[in-house]
Amino acid sequence: MKFGVVRFPGSCDEHDALLACRRFADAELLWHGERDLKGVDAVVIPGGFSYGDYLRVGAIARFSPVMEAVGEWAAAGGPVLGICNGFQVLCEAGLLPGALLVNAELRFLCRQVEVEVVNAETPFTSTCDPGERLSVPVKHTTGRYFAPELELDELERSGQVVLRYLPGQNPNDSRRDIAGVTNRAGNVLGLMPHPEHAVDALTGSTDGARIFESLASLSPA
Repeated sequence: MKFGVVRFPGSCDEHDALLACRRFADAELLWHGERDLKGVDAVVIPGGFSYGDYLRVGAIARFSPVMEAVGEWAAAGGPVLGICNGFQVLCEAGLLPGALLVNAELRFLCRQVEVEVVNAETPFTSTCDPGERLSVPVKHTTGRYFAPELELDELERSGQVVLRYLPGQNPNDSRRDIAGVTNRAGNVLGLMPHPEHAVDALTGSTDGARIFESLASLSPA
């Protein structure tokens, strides 16, 4: 198994994601200006920023050459994980449903939250138990998940809601406490919490490792 972690201009969490991936498999950085995914078996679009989040978060990054390749990879069934800004980029690129809006309090937040694994039958949660609680940090200004009610109903029915903030833990007023969703095929996941910041006991939680070890357990493409 080999991870590829995308680096955009202004990214700040790509090295954290790279180190988290390397705890479980080989991993290398992928440059935003190249379409070559270098034979990776899973793509990670990290958190932080991309292009300074000018215009709208993720709106410029989605036009990067690497995202053309990521779109083709995802369409062929390749696993893609988008964390925070990566989630925003994937929504902007149309690879995930819904959109991320500015937090209800209209300000940046950074705190530890607990999420529930709603669907443990995805490539990203296969080592988790249904209903398992994960403690991971969030840090964002634009993380309030939104989709129309009918679309939310369909996401629930199809098992695309993978992670949900536990009662009292929703930091941004995301609709239906949604913290992470997949595409219909289940091979693309976006989540606002940062699992890469919860893989070492020194951070107070290793729960984020569940996401990376689930991906690492996949058979190489």
